[in-house]
Amino acid sequence: MNKKSIRDVQWQGKRAVVRVDFNVPIDNGVIGDDTRIRSAVPTIKYLLDHGASVVLMSHLGRPKNTVVESLRLKPIAAHLAGLLQVEVTALPDVAGQNALDSAKALRPGGILMLENTRFDAREEANDESLAKEYAGLGDVYVNDAFGAAHRAHASTAGIAAFLPAVAGLLMERELEALAGTLANPSRPFITIIGGAKISDKIGVIENLLTKVDALLIGGGMANTFLLAQGYPMGDSLVELTSIELAKRMIALAAKSGASLLLPTDAVVADAFSPTAQTKIVAVTDVQPGWRILDIGPATRAAYAKQIASAKTVIWNGPMGVFEMPAFAEGTRAVAQALADSSANSIVGGGDSVAAIEQMGLADKVSHISTGGVASLELLEGRVLPGVAALNDR
Repeated sequence: MNKKSIRDVQWQGKRAVVRVDFNVPIDNGVIGDDTRIRSAVPTIKYLLDHGASVVLMSHLGRPKNTVVESLRLKPIAAHLAGLLQVEVTALPDVAGQNALDSAKALRPGGILMLENTRFDAREEANDESLAKEYAGLGDVYVNDAFGAAHRAHASTAGIAAFLPAVAGLLMERELEALAGTLANPSRPFITIIGGAKISDKIGVIENLLTKVDALLIGGGMANTFLLAQGYPMGDSLVELTSIELAKRMIALAAKSGASLLLPTDAVVADAFSPTAQTKIVAVTDVQPGWRILDIGPATRAAYAKQIASAKTVIWNGPMGVFEMPAFAEGTRAVAQALADSSANSIVGGGDSVAAIEQMGLADKVSHISTGGVASLELLEGRVLPGVAALNDR
């Protein structure tokens, strides 16, 4: 990684202004999944252990530039305090004089959490005045919010113009896992892409086809590729406006020398329902009234064989409607093949991460990305504003 990290700073007596990604599911003050909070703990502990005090910033949900009581960060501060076994003071302010006075009063080992950054309209506008207010709260800016690094907001990018700016441990790990792997993968290098729409991931597919040895396609987007090849898709989800895109990607694969693998069989259903009638058919034989909801057993075996032979694997997106047990076997097969593999394996994207965690296999892969859209944009080859703003080594 060519960006400075918290390891490059002498922290004794300094205040760190830390952007974290605590955008977690929360209902009536109860946190549904604290993965993102736990992911930031190593950075916070490092700072405390090295003599710093910490001012935390995060967004939560989409309050649309106004105060929404259910999206306050106080319950998250309390949860973090329990994880750290250290007091975390939650402020009712995003910035301003009270925040400044409270930050200046911090002593080494103290932690302050600002209110939801998106309560202030200046945040998403990347307003310089708010960025300066944030900068006034500390001595060094730390960005540990990889999941928000694709946003050019005051707390993710603007503040870096006014303070030394370094990566936290989570940000460092994400960049090394994703950007480092793309730059210098061990081969064979394969990527598995799933999800509903080609249009959502066209940039990823286009970029990866110039880098990978094989690209495996599943999920609803595979239907559009199959339709582009002339196969009947019955009532399956297809993107009619993306057929030409699919044809272009097939041609690009042929030109680049990468293998583009598509399903050869599928689990089809007569309704989009967990209790629908199902059967397994070749992708050449999807009848009207039936829809593809998962890859079939022959495709699972072919994809698992590819994964077993790989040295580097990136997976983003499920192979079918894994939320319904009848259509989860394709996603399960990919997850299990990754778990059994000795490859450097990276899983990104909300649905594929949820699937591998649900299946109890998350600890069997090399890296689980917290990034979501940020992971996708990095795989597209885009420069993330929150990363670009950090100081180079």
